[in-house]
Amino acid sequence: MKAETIYKVPFWLKVRREILRAVFRPLFHLLFKVKFEGKENIPLGTAYILAYNHVSLFEPPLLLAFWPEQPEAVAGHDVWERGGQGLLVKGYGAIPVKRGEYDRNVIEQTMKVLKSSKPVMISPEGGRSHAIGMRRAWPGVAYLVDKGGVPVLPVAIEGTHPQVLKEALRFKRPLITIRIGAPFTLPPITEVGAPRRQARQRNADEVMLRIATMLPEKYHGVYTGGHAPEDEG
Repeated sequence: MKAETIYKVPFWLKVRREILRAVFRPLFHLLFKVKFEGKENIPLGTAYILAYNHVSLFEPPLLLAFWPEQPEAVAGHDVWERGGQGLLVKGYGAIPVKRGEYDRNVIEQTMKVLKSSKPVMISPEGGRSHAIGMRRAWPGVAYLVDKGGVPVLPVAIEGTHPQVLKEALRFKRPLITIRIGAPFTLPPITEVGAPRRQARQRNADEVMLRIATMLPEKYHGVYTGGHAPEDEG
């Protein structure tokens, strides 16, 4: 994608982000043993969709704290109203989206970021699964990839679960492993009508399947067996 200076992070937002990152990195190291695998796969300075599995509250701040650049994040609009979590998302800044709804403003903002050769971080599941097993992806991630014409960078996070904070506060320092796969492209979507929707879902499922290959089977959820769930009807 050709770089265009149509999106620029305000200077003071960049500073605020770096302060937050500088605070959270040592805090996460204190609470957890954080291990990265595959950092060489990150295409720095280019546009891509950073797609990750989302079990708990910890995946987004972990990635934002340790990522070697400042990705823009897409987050559910309700997160802004969640006390401490809301303060953090307001502090870092993110693109709010209403889960499961078409939002032209979100699409326009995301395209501006990608056209400026910057990455966008998104959970294809549309939010926390609240359990280790992955939920089915929303087709929205495939729409953004297709419209933006950018690769996907799959990120698999192992070790986060509903009780991980309790373990950390007991000084057990649970291991969290962040595996970064190789960037890949999805097939272009040329269909119309119902076949187009089906193609988007297939592409979204492919993103989750790529993430699943980097995780133990207990994380696979609806993608157990190396395939996507069948559509009803």
